[in-house]
Amino acid sequence: MGLKAALSKPFAAITNSRLNKIRKNAVDLQQKTFEYLVGHAKNTAFGKAHHFEQIDTYDDFKKNVPVYDYEDRVIKGEENVLWPGKPAYLAKTSGTTSGIKYIPISKESMPEHIKAARNALLSYIYETGNADFVDGKMIFLQGSPVMDVKAGISVGRLSGIVAHHVPAYLQKNRLPSYEVNCIEDWEEKVNAIVAETKDRDMRLISGIPPWCQMYFDRLSAVSGGKKIKDIFPNFKLFVHGGVNFEPYRARMEESIGFAIDAIETYPASEGFIAFQDSQKEKGLLLMVDSGIFYEFIPSDEFFNKDPTRISLKDIELDKNYALILNTSAGLWGYSLGDTIKFVSKNPYKIIVTGRIKHYISAFGEHVIGEEVEQALMSVANEQGIEIIEFTVAPQVNPPKGELPYHEWFIEFGKAPADLEAFALQVDEALQKKNIYYFDLIVGNILRPLRIQSLKKDTFINYMRSQGKLGGQNKVPRLANDRKIADGLRDYVK
Repeated sequence: MGLKAALSKPFAAITNSRLNKIRKNAVDLQQKTFEYLVGHAKNTAFGKAHHFEQIDTYDDFKKNVPVYDYEDRVIKGEENVLWPGKPAYLAKTSGTTSGIKYIPISKESMPEHIKAARNALLSYIYETGNADFVDGKMIFLQGSPVMDVKAGISVGRLSGIVAHHVPAYLQKNRLPSYEVNCIEDWEEKVNAIVAETKDRDMRLISGIPPWCQMYFDRLSAVSGGKKIKDIFPNFKLFVHGGVNFEPYRARMEESIGFAIDAIETYPASEGFIAFQDSQKEKGLLLMVDSGIFYEFIPSDEFFNKDPTRISLKDIELDKNYALILNTSAGLWGYSLGDTIKFVSKNPYKIIVTGRIKHYISAFGEHVIGEEVEQALMSVANEQGIEIIEFTVAPQVNPPKGELPYHEWFIEFGKAPADLEAFALQVDEALQKKNIYYFDLIVGNILRPLRIQSLKKDTFINYMRSQGKLGGQNKVPRLANDRKIADGLRDYVK
């Protein structure tokens, strides 16, 4: 064991002791965070407009601060608008179906991103005793660290901004090089990363699963078809976030050559929300002491005129909530767009279940991402079917004489022998997950789902055509319109 690995173990023990205090005092820490945020922002333009000086309780806050979806409230160079001073950065983010957003990051919020990522690794070391990865090379598949300037504020992708704050003790271990990381074209960048890393001692790899898979595929291609374990014999830890890993797990483990240890993280431009602190327990530990005060709206009420809005102390287990953030970067009543579910209160742990706007309810079924993923993967795993990527849309205007249905577009690694039988089994699994969908099928309002099998590399080609290849971009699992579905028509087998 090298020096860094040896030193990391006592550091991991100290960190775990600190995390235990957070685990045991989550509600109190959230109250302190609430008081800190309101107190620090009371003299900003937003604080004055929303009467922060009169806010003493969470009920006061709810009366004064509405829930905001994203709007162009970004600072344009002025000080003390949403948070004291100017933002340190603006994180540039955009989804496949939404426009560009600029999310403020302050000097207070930036260190929390680094601290949470570090603590995720230290929690793993503390629990497992595995620290050898610290002595080898680590790769972070991320956006370019090159910054633009907007109204005197540095602008970039979150992962590129974070690259400027990697602790010095990790810099020598870290790949790709700064020059390669600055390559904007994703495919050119992946090829350069492959060339730069294929002969190195890679031990930790981190990134969004589909883009890591692309990296693995190209590594294998230039290495005579070798498994990743034979290219990187000391590769022992995969850190991921951004999308649910389960649909990608089978193919990725096949590429690697064994079931690798994995740490799930939940970073967002708006804040680092949670991370997996145990290989044995389900869920991600909610970061309650990181400058974020959380609110929760039951997801089935989100679009109501006056939805229920609660703080951490009132949440219920196994209930879907839309996540609302108030942060030390100046976000107030901000709807992140994600839905989560608590799987534990002691400590408070969550799983990400989908996107509040990525659901299908064209017929009142309100099918969410968690349900379609679980339905698909339960059947696929049982039959040894390999799923590369998929998305689902409603077909509300079927041919005359046919019932409407959900249309699934799936790129298979290993396809089912009988696609129609597979579709029926997935449909039955989805009916068990969602009673409204079950009622619509039984009541002959909908016919069972249909699957369109897509050509190899469909989603890579589609995302390339949209200018969304690589980085933090993700394919939405669900939509209530057919924009993506119609764009995939040319790729159906």
